[in-house]
Amino acid sequence: MFGDYSLGDLGSIFVMQGFAGLILFSVYVLMALGLAIIFGQMGVINMAHGEFMILGAYVTWMTSNLFQTYMPSLFGGYFFLAMILAFVASGALGMLVEWVLIRHLYKRPLDTLLATWGLSLMLQQAYRSVFGAREVGVELPQWMLGSLHVTDSIEVPINGVFVMCLTVLITISVAYVLYMSRWGRQVRAVVQNRIMAGAVGINTEKVDRYTFGLGCGIAGVAGSAFTMIGSTGPTSGQLYIVDTFLVVVFGGAASLLGTIASAFSISQTQSTLEFFMSGSMAKVLTLLAVVGILMLRPQGLFALKVRK
Repeated sequence: MFGDYSLGDLGSIFVMQGFAGLILFSVYVLMALGLAIIFGQMGVINMAHGEFMILGAYVTWMTSNLFQTYMPSLFGGYFFLAMILAFVASGALGMLVEWVLIRHLYKRPLDTLLATWGLSLMLQQAYRSVFGAREVGVELPQWMLGSLHVTDSIEVPINGVFVMCLTVLITISVAYVLYMSRWGRQVRAVVQNRIMAGAVGINTEKVDRYTFGLGCGIAGVAGSAFTMIGSTGPTSGQLYIVDTFLVVVFGGAASLLGTIASAFSISQTQSTLEFFMSGSMAKVLTLLAVVGILMLRPQGLFALKVRK
């Protein structure tokens, strides 16, 4: 596999593929952050998480068309507004779903799996009815196109750098909210001991609803990033839900650092292997490596200690 390349060529390939995997890493991180928060706090297996991501992608697509049609002079900055709208739309839908459906299924993980799987099918059909069955693509602003020439053989995609910076900013913001804010302390108290948290006056139902909304809102931002690497269709979210659960389990549920380390490892491994072999074989080898590591460390890379 490597015999046809010199050491210099291999170095350039690894660097190029590493940068090419930045957007995939960013989508994995943003998807897994929301999923890890939801699964880690409430024990809810949200199989509809991909559909919340696709809602954010559709919101980005609609915002792009709106700016192209009515405000072409401001098209260069539409993506920032699109990300905010994607977060609000996905977060609001998430809070509604938690109030209508999820709050009745706590401590029943298999029921939440089946219920959210049914919800995902309903959302897919709703997207198909509203936006059509055909996939749609988002036109990026001119400043996000092209690449930066680092060396003669290494180019860095500009949109990859932008999404990477966005991911870092959101990750830092989530870490600040969870570890520095009053609401974050309430969330961690509920994670460690829900009964005791309720006994000291914390409204656990309200914390759950906002947490579910936050997780779904982050998935909506992931949908905005997703528009840079693929077209958006009613079933596009299902292509990432398995990989996202893999990232969460591999990193350790409810572990922010584990989620980031896991997303980086899986995305970079998969991106590099895809250069030398088919995409399906690269995914198989990545999955086998993750399964092998989990057999040695079932709790994931970073296990969160909680009171039982």
